This record gives sequence, structure tokens and C-alpha cells, in this order.
Amino acid sequence: MASIRANARKVLCIGRNYADHIAELSNARPKQPFFFLKPSSSILPPASGPVLRPTGVNLHYEVELALIMGKTVRDLDADDEKSAMDAIDGYAVAIDMTARNVQDEAKKKGLPWSIAKGFDTFLPLSNYIPKTAIPDPHNVELWLSVNDEAKQKDSTQLMLFHIPRILAEISQCMTLEQGDVVLTGTPKGVGSVVVGDVMKAGLRVDGKEVDGGRIEVEVREKGGSYAYKET
Repeated sequence: MASIRANARKVLCIGRNYADHIAELSNARPKQPFFFLKPSSSILPPASGPVLRPTGVNLHYEVELALIMGKTVRDLDADDEKSAMDAIDGYAVAIDMTARNVQDEAKKKGLPWSIAKGFDTFLPLSNYIPKTAIPDPHNVELWLSVNDEAKQKDSTQLMLFHIPRILAEISQCMTLEQGDVVLTGTPKGVGSVVVGDVMKAGLRVDGKEVDGGRIEVEVREKGGSYAYKET
């Protein structure tokens, strides 16, 4: 698992890829896939510590299916489904942690919001999931709970943009490299967590939990000198 973090040159995240999630945050539906970056330093491997909430941050969870790239991809054709799927080495479950108040302020002021996504520990990942465990990544049930209360539970069938289109759009802008991690969007049900909460997440194929796809992580206070203040 440590090799996923070590080999990830970058983490690319697709935004607004589930209609109900778009609605719950009152966002506009995109006409084409758009993406943002998280630093690889935000990756939190399993059993390597808690998610750390920075002072003053309204911390939100977003469960996602992560793609682990196995090949370098440039300028992929969106209709070339075989090349897109062949470029994927495996999968993981991810929780894209977001400093929502930081992001909301940045959006209102037209500022970049990398900081809202990029704190250390802001990307818990499951263990590596081999491709053989997920025959169809567009038919997977993602779930997340907080303190054993179900919060997110939906199928990747609900993606607005499927994986070949996602990889095509990214690779037409920047090279996807072996080891890169691609997050494919979150379904509805996102919400906040506070210090002491325990998040659990995973995925199911045909109703069965996939081995290695579980995350269990506690939220603790980050400490240190950072504290959110208006920009």
C-alpha cells in the first residue's frame, strides 16, 4: 500500500460526477468532465493514523472509487474504451476529505481552492484492489458510514461521465503517468465529521464486500499553527 503513495506523481479528482451530489451542494451540472488536483502527500494509507482536522475547518467526507494507473496515457480517444481500461492497473476506495468552509470561501471569491483539498491525511485510501476483483467498475456499490450510521450508499452506475471519458479528458490536458491516482467522483450524502468520529467505507460487487476495500479511520485534531481565517 505504501507503494501507491510512493508511486503517485499526482492525484486527479473528477468533480460533480453524480447528479444527486451536484444537487445537494447546489452546484451547476458540468457539460464535460472537470478535474482538480490533490497532492500525493495527502494520501493516508490504511492503519497509518487518523484523519487530522485543521483548526477552524468544517471537515467533509466524500467516498469515491479510485483508479490506480498502470500505464502512461496521452491524448486518449474517449471512444477507445479498451485502451482506457487497459491503462488501469487496479482500484482502491478513497475518502476525499474537504475543508468545506475553506472551499466555499475560495469559490465565492474566485480563488483557487487547493488548500481545501490538500492538507496532510486528506485522502484515506483502502488497500490496493486488483482488477480481477472488480469486473465492471461502472457497477460497484460505494458506501460510507460515520459512527456506524450509513451516510453514503450508491452505485457507480450513476456516474455522469464514465471512466473512458474521464481518462480521455484528463490525458488530453496532461499526461497520466504510471502510479497516478484518479478519483472518479462522489455520490450523494456528503457531510461533516468532527473530532472523535470514526469513518468506515468500502465497496460491494454483486452485494458482496470486496476484500481489501475497507477503510476505517478516526478524526482527530491536527494541532499546529494553522487555523482557518478569511482570505
